[in-house]
Amino acid sequence: MLNFIKNFNKSEAGAVTVDWVVLTAAVVGLAVAAYSSIESGASDLTAATNTFMATQNP
Repeated sequence: MLNFIKNFNKSEAGAVTVDWVVLTAAVVGLAVAAYSSIESGASDLTAATNTFMATQNP
């Protein structure tokens, strides 16, 4: 039992999994932030284009 505890303490396989989970969460967070920024910018651009086109005479 003591050998199992020593081997478990030396094992780094779980640490790699935790690293990947943290990196994946960071990528997902950045994607959500980028989507939010792009979506609000596109909405503003659409509204500005609509306003400009409404003032034009054909």
